[in-house]
Amino acid sequence: MSNPAFTKTPGWLDWYRDPSVPAFALPPGTVDAHCHVFGPGADFPYAPERKYTPCDASSEQLFALRDHLGISRNVVVQATCHGADNRAMLHAVEASGGRARGIATVREDVTDAELARLDAAGVRGVRFNFLRRLVDASPRDELAAVARRIAPLGWHIVLYFEAADLPELEDFFASLPTPLVVDHLGRPDVTQPVGGPQFSRFLRFVERGDVMVKVTCPERLSVTGPAALDGERHPYADVVPFARRVVEEFPDAVLWGTDWPHPNLRDHMPDDGLLVDYVPLVARTGEQRHKLLVANPMRLYWPDESV
Repeated sequence: MSNPAFTKTPGWLDWYRDPSVPAFALPPGTVDAHCHVFGPGADFPYAPERKYTPCDASSEQLFALRDHLGISRNVVVQATCHGADNRAMLHAVEASGGRARGIATVREDVTDAELARLDAAGVRGVRFNFLRRLVDASPRDELAAVARRIAPLGWHIVLYFEAADLPELEDFFASLPTPLVVDHLGRPDVTQPVGGPQFSRFLRFVERGDVMVKVTCPERLSVTGPAALDGERHPYADVVPFARRVVEEFPDAVLWGTDWPHPNLRDHMPDDGLLVDYVPLVARTGEQRHKLLVANPMRLYWPDESV
């Protein structure tokens, strides 16, 4: 998975080569609403300003996982290691035959022509990343300018932040003129109570409206890890109450995704089949699962084909 042009960051785990077949059968039309591609670096070089160097993870490998898991469509999120060079993401979207959409990274000085090109290619939003270990902070006035530029296109903004930073960021988020999509449950501290003040504040933020939440990345949030309970596949049990709470309170505003190829993991690399088996633990009814996996992402990314 390495390439001769770049040296992978020490300690980085490669993605799982042989994922299991999930016990849970995903419903037809399932959308993986959060995944990435990395390079390959020989074809799509990583950004000089990157904070990490990943292993290669191509669009062909992503689509092989899609088919193995029974997923129908993907939303490919621009990886921070590529900076604002969206070529690898766009290649994946264009190679999908209409079965993928993209989330880009753009700068304040992006031209109208470039935005139009991205829109025509299948991009439907931009990502604002507030994790300092992954990106250098961008001034909020620059981010606000980007938001104003993309609003007429009907795009949304994907937000990636730590739960502890929400009080500082919430007013800025509320000022943005687009719908919002929050990555990875807002990264709660799952050692705190699900009914505690931190997660309750996040829920009230979502309640304001025009906010969707990805119930993704239990492997990043979990302290207990992927171990089975009572001999059954019950992965990431400490994250389940948080994801289940969001699914039950906001069934029309939740999305699911694999986060393949799972960047920046050093402890354990998840089995993507196990991540599929996590879904029925957090979405316990057929209606909840259909909204989470099919109806909500289709409405957001393929509104003309929404089911």
